Amino acid sequence: MKKKILLSIGLINLCMGLAVGQTLFSPNRELKMDFSIEKGRPTYTLQYKGKTVIAPSHLGIELKGEFQRREFNEMDNKNEGSPYSLMTGFAVADSVFSTFDETWTPVWGEESSIRNHYNELAVTLRQKETDRTMLLRFRLFDDGLGFRYEFPQQKNLNYFVIKEECTQFAMTGDHTAYWIPGDYDTQEYDYTVSRLSEIRKLQAGAITENLSQTSFSPTGVQTALMLKTDDGIYINLHEAALINYACMHLNLDDEHMIFTSWLTPDSQGDKGYMQTPCHSPWRTVIVSDDARDILASRITLNLNDPCKIEDTSWIKPCKYVGVWWEMITGMGDWSYTWDFPSVQLGVTDYTKAKPHGRHSANTANVKRYIDFAAKHGFDAVLVEGWNIGWEDWFGNSKDYVFDFVTPYPDFDVDEIRDYAKSKGVKMIMHHETSASIRNYERHLDKAYQFMVDNGYPAVKSGYVGNIIPRGENHYSQWIVNHYQYAVEKAAEYKIMVNAHEAVRPTGICRTYPNLIGNESARGTEYQAFGGSKPYHVAILPFTRLIGGPMDYTPGIFEMDISKYNPNNHSHANTTIANQLALYVTMYSPLQMAADLPETYERFADAFQFIKDVAMEWEKSVYLEAEPAQYITIARKAKNTGEWFVGSVGGYDARVSEISFDFLDKGKKYEATIYSDTKETHYLTNPQKYEIRKLKVTSKSKLKQYVAPGGGYAISIKEI
Repeated sequence: MKKKILLSIGLINLCMGLAVGQTLFSPNRELKMDFSIEKGRPTYTLQYKGKTVIAPSHLGIELKGEFQRREFNEMDNKNEGSPYSLMTGFAVADSVFSTFDETWTPVWGEESSIRNHYNELAVTLRQKETDRTMLLRFRLFDDGLGFRYEFPQQKNLNYFVIKEECTQFAMTGDHTAYWIPGDYDTQEYDYTVSRLSEIRKLQAGAITENLSQTSFSPTGVQTALMLKTDDGIYINLHEAALINYACMHLNLDDEHMIFTSWLTPDSQGDKGYMQTPCHSPWRTVIVSDDARDILASRITLNLNDPCKIEDTSWIKPCKYVGVWWEMITGMGDWSYTWDFPSVQLGVTDYTKAKPHGRHSANTANVKRYIDFAAKHGFDAVLVEGWNIGWEDWFGNSKDYVFDFVTPYPDFDVDEIRDYAKSKGVKMIMHHETSASIRNYERHLDKAYQFMVDNGYPAVKSGYVGNIIPRGENHYSQWIVNHYQYAVEKAAEYKIMVNAHEAVRPTGICRTYPNLIGNESARGTEYQAFGGSKPYHVAILPFTRLIGGPMDYTPGIFEMDISKYNPNNHSHANTTIANQLALYVTMYSPLQMAADLPETYERFADAFQFIKDVAMEWEKSVYLEAEPAQYITIARKAKNTGEWFVGSVGGYDARVSEISFDFLDKGKKYEATIYSDTKETHYLTNPQKYEIRKLKVTSKSKLKQYVAPGGGYAISIKEI
């Protein structure tokens, strides 16, 4: 059902005081957005249940090559409205209010249907001195606000270059923030929890080493940014529908507690090249006094366009294993030989090389993983390091680095293809680009056709290292456009994409659901690179996952990495029960069982949950939530009627208390609970767990101990 109604100015439930400003209410009237022009400058505020959550904040775009920035108070003192890029000198030319209500069906997701209900205000602004027009479109949902800049075709604004977008989010106090450093090239940081006023002094320590990173400010942070006020209001700042535009960061004025948008520049320092008609991505503010509502919000998806792929029957959720963790831990290697100090594709002859014996992507080993997948009911097997070029792939600023179609001598494409098919297992392709964008695009059609010819329905792509063309950043407009191009091109070949090191998701998976996953955050691999903070997985659903699912690669059962590689003394800061819970709390239609087959065989009873947990959901219920402390989610599987519950904690032990009132009334169920014990601890005893069965109904309740760094998982079947 879809319904859109244009409303007249006289309907006071949406609009009041047109001569002074405009007021927009959410459908349930708990949120109120006020828009006004203050001395020529567009300004908005946002209130939730009568409390201000965004104080008066200015909007505007500074253009390159125009009247240079002065102090705004200088202009305010003169009380002038002179042209100032697209930032001041505006008057309201028109205002249109409307309401919209639809329910749509995602190809995959956390529920089988999503309601998209909002009230909208579209304000047309005219800059008299330049005869330019800019439209600000606001959409107010029951759970938050989305707004964007729109630039109609017009004589005096056709092509323009963005120097900076100057969108403000003025905070009302020194809130608690759950943040990672602002960076043009990586999101792979552990989260810091601090007051806004502490970001400056903590920034340097929060910037840990990465293979490509470019910070820009001692108070710069990334979205999605999670905040909590002292009076218990949760605020989430992010963006939606990032298309043909640079990724937005936030820079904090920590004297006045005002965040201002900070776009990722290109190699020339420019923030965007625009041609009218065009528009920015949506800027989003999700608000609630209940943290569970932040997790349940679908604003990011609702602000994206409907699906553009007509036939989506080939897009299927996938549970997989892979030749990956053994290389991440250092047991094996992506490369084939140590004979070549450098590789030239088409020239270097690998048939004459001596194998170093550590190459994991060999035919025999891959067939072992295929056997394991078939035995335990997994859909697919990922193989990394199968293609030539890994000997000098990183750190050499190498343009022609991979061709994505030529295997190493010990990887038999035909044999593996046929063997996997005989076992009913799909293969997942791996395309590491080494951040050489031009090289990937020159090979893309050939690489995708190779996948089609050999039965690979999905690809894991990677963008490790500094971007080529040199000087570009991972999140600038041009590179964002590349990621989008790869997804749209993949759709032509009916290929699903799981992009790593790409820009953080902004809900584009609604429009192109073949974008079945992303990394775009600090994933499980860092547990083998020194470890991640125990509360990391209790923050990610409030931040990174606001924009879309994450290929987090959970399922690590051996926390002492030296057991795999004596030279790697990392420790995974988690428990086995916590790892099981991630299959529910870290939503993704693409889920990996990341550990080694032989490790799962040691813990076969716990591994059973990974085998059982569903991939497609009809309904999700958010039972408990507090950022960095705990998340408990129940999800109902499509078609089967089975339920699964996952709960993760943080640094401290706790007792989780939940009700099973999400179950159908009058029915009886058996719950299998995989949990920590009182002896479990992520550092000292992470592999200690217990499994028990209970009979439950919708009237049942549960008190469950969660160890430090721990959690629990429950599978529920009707009796």
